[in-house]
Amino acid sequence: MSSTTLEQEKKVEIIFGLDDKPPAFQAFLAALQHLLAIFIGIITPPLIIGGALQLPPEMKAFIISMALFVSGVATFIQVKKIGPVGSGILSIQGTSFTFLGLCIGIGLSVKAAGGSPEQALGTIFGVCLICSPVEMIFSRFIPLLKKIITPLVSGIVVTLIGLSLIRVGITDIGGGQWLLDNKPEFYASSQNLGLAAIVLITIIILNRSSNKWLRMGSIVIGLILGYAIAAAMGVVQFGKMGSLGVFAAPIPFKFGFHISWGHVIPMALLYLITTVESIGDLTATSMVSGEPIEGDTYMKRISGGVFGDGVNSALAAVFNSFPNTTFSQNNGVIQMTGVASRKVGFWIAGLLVLFGLFPIVGGLFSIIPNAVLGGATIIMFGTVAAAGIRIIASSIIDRRGVLIMAISLGLGLGVAFRPEILANFPVIAKQIFGSAITTGGLTAIFLNVVLPRSLHQQPAGGEAFESME
Repeated sequence: MSSTTLEQEKKVEIIFGLDDKPPAFQAFLAALQHLLAIFIGIITPPLIIGGALQLPPEMKAFIISMALFVSGVATFIQVKKIGPVGSGILSIQGTSFTFLGLCIGIGLSVKAAGGSPEQALGTIFGVCLICSPVEMIFSRFIPLLKKIITPLVSGIVVTLIGLSLIRVGITDIGGGQWLLDNKPEFYASSQNLGLAAIVLITIIILNRSSNKWLRMGSIVIGLILGYAIAAAMGVVQFGKMGSLGVFAAPIPFKFGFHISWGHVIPMALLYLITTVESIGDLTATSMVSGEPIEGDTYMKRISGGVFGDGVNSALAAVFNSFPNTTFSQNNGVIQMTGVASRKVGFWIAGLLVLFGLFPIVGGLFSIIPNAVLGGATIIMFGTVAAAGIRIIASSIIDRRGVLIMAISLGLGLGVAFRPEILANFPVIAKQIFGSAITTGGLTAIFLNVVLPRSLHQQPAGGEAFESME
């Protein structure tokens, strides 16, 4: 296919490019779809950590509000690109799941030693803060890693991210993890499957429309329709809205500042791991936005994006929230809607800050039934995996490349399917290698370094990682 044909195809797929300025209402509509895709993801880590540490309701509500507030500020920094900080593309920031287990471990160890819930949170945020420079430092060396982080490696990571998220989406379609664990007889009921099917079919039909308004609004319309039907069936639990506060003021170091030195090295390792995930996410965002995934511009965006992850994670710790990272599910929204404008990112940032300051507003999103949400996320997560495959396909795949893909995907998905394989490993090893993304990504990097290339073979996509001079 000629370059002209490819360029024409790109223009057809992208309605609003990175530097385009869509009208306010269209930008708001696209931002709303991104919010619907990430809202639950942002508030879930603080919900889980708060529950594990048995935090009082008001303390749990506060860290949820701060997760939204920080995600908004972090998204603005990432999209705006302030100096060397930020990617400058539509990369949305949110609370990272990578740090979930370690944060719970830190909090429980503090409480076991007689510490208060405030001290537990203060210690978690303290360790997160002093380790955040690890990611910032690592970001400065990314241009030198042209033989390590190739499109093949990035594509494998993005594919694993999408495949890992699919489990979350399909679980929600059946009614969610809580229902599966506590009332399995009601899981995957005809009601839940029916609600998810309505949302999924609606999105598919509208997304294939030639009307750009229907295409841009497909996810929102599908979710609203499912939400309305669920409410009419009495499934939406509006009673939970009464426990939400009216206003949450951001207070730096509200729970103090403490350090658990025994958890510093594990935390630093997790920051290195999330760097690999962010490189994959940022590469996927460039791909689905019609932007280059090689060359100087691409490398500057990757370096700035990873640096922004570190800065934003430090900011999160200061404002009583957990490490932030670039969310991958937004790539699915970009691909589905064809809207990649950074102006949409400013809308998303503003709305997240608003939801953080006024938690009653965000409460409307938090009570969306799992089945309704799953009907939308399953297709978005699938498109993330598809984007990873496209990145892999952008490089020449020989026998060496096939071997790297086979082992990385095999081990990555293997630990996801059978986590018991790590039963005899130390706790820190379980935390690091228990993720498909981590195991598969690190395996791909390792094999890409140690497996010899043929004499006449150039590094796949190596030209993408030239220096930024």
